[in-house]
Amino acid sequence: MKTKEISRPSVKQAKPRVNVVTLGCSKNIYDSEILMGQLKGNQFDVVHEADKVGKNDIIVINTCGFIDNAKQESIDTILQYSELKEQGKVGKVIVTGCLSERYKPELEAEITNVDAYFGTNDLQNLLATVGANYKHELIGERLLTTPSHFAYFKIAEGCNRPCSFCAIPLMRGKHLSSPIEQLVEDAKKLAKNGTKELILIAQDLTYYGLDLYGKRNLDELLRRLSDVNGIEWIRLQYAYPSGFPMEILDVMNERENICKYLDMPLQHITDHMLKSMRRGITKQKTIDIVNEIRDRVPGIAMRTTLITGYPGETQQDFEEMAQWVEDTKFDRLGCFTYSHEEKTHAHSLVDDVPEEVKQERADAIMEIQQGISFDKNQEKIGNTYKVLIDKKDGGYFVGRTEFDSPEVDNEVLIDASIDYATVGSFVNVKIDSAEDFDLYGQIVK
Repeated sequence: MKTKEISRPSVKQAKPRVNVVTLGCSKNIYDSEILMGQLKGNQFDVVHEADKVGKNDIIVINTCGFIDNAKQESIDTILQYSELKEQGKVGKVIVTGCLSERYKPELEAEITNVDAYFGTNDLQNLLATVGANYKHELIGERLLTTPSHFAYFKIAEGCNRPCSFCAIPLMRGKHLSSPIEQLVEDAKKLAKNGTKELILIAQDLTYYGLDLYGKRNLDELLRRLSDVNGIEWIRLQYAYPSGFPMEILDVMNERENICKYLDMPLQHITDHMLKSMRRGITKQKTIDIVNEIRDRVPGIAMRTTLITGYPGETQQDFEEMAQWVEDTKFDRLGCFTYSHEEKTHAHSLVDDVPEEVKQERADAIMEIQQGISFDKNQEKIGNTYKVLIDKKDGGYFVGRTEFDSPEVDNEVLIDASIDYATVGSFVNVKIDSAEDFDLYGQIVK
């Protein structure tokens, strides 16, 4: 007698874990969070920069291709994970982001055991490669990699500016604003999940709206976002000086939840350099706009970034910039050495400043700024500030004032053994001591 064969239901194979590794700027962080939100919506187990990897993991590396150091870090990371794949310690390696947008053919030829390379606008194809579907209903959904109380908030993609040294338009394309209605809905979702601070980012915030509305519309966007319940701070990063819409300063004064903070990369100050850099502004206009911003928003913290060693930069150019930094006294400042980037307008120029001179000049600028930062922090002693607690580190709660952006600016350290606070909460802190880039204080109850 034959036994009846019983059919068994097939066991559904578990999806591999996806480990997303993010390199570069806050815009890449945002893109990784969108990718992770889509993967979670497809029932994938998603982690960000896991300490330990599994042999079945899919590694997605979101690369940076901005300047030489960033490119090298991206290449080193790709090589690290491709070697783990060769050893059978991870399943697949996928590369996306700016480096592979810019150098995909070269990467495919040189690092052949990567499973797939994608550019900056290939999200749907990337998802399909790992067996996921792009879900339109998930637009705006993100898995935050930052603490949940603050989020980078990208309002536009790409850039239309002609800066001679910059490769971003090659990697990110032309400027494309996101509609106000969509951004307001995204902000409401974040606020509902506990986000209290929005850090507005784009290649150029001040260009916002020109493509959609026929005018610069950042002021209207700020008003709409500031009306979202639960959003207590809105911070502006990456504002271009030429054509700066002064009306946003009125909104900053009108709305308490818009931080008195502005990140405006100025890059240089001499007319000679600004013209060659194709910045569309002169030294005097730069000085005038900084003065007007400070006059119209008293107490505003201004952050900038500068470049040393651009082609043709003379010792006189450098000394003029150093004196301007000394005179202007920015609240925050970063300085980078020039990187000679292929296919940029400046690549046709001779990279004639030796690397050691570029670095010496950058170091000298930062030494000047260190003294300025110390003096400005000393002036804060005895004052009380509203502080957002970001984390607990050892015996301290670590937070920021409205004048400080995460990772790049001042931190406020509060003795956790004496004062009580919770991560993600606002507290009033009286500053009792200060260093170059750190403030120390006690909670005022």
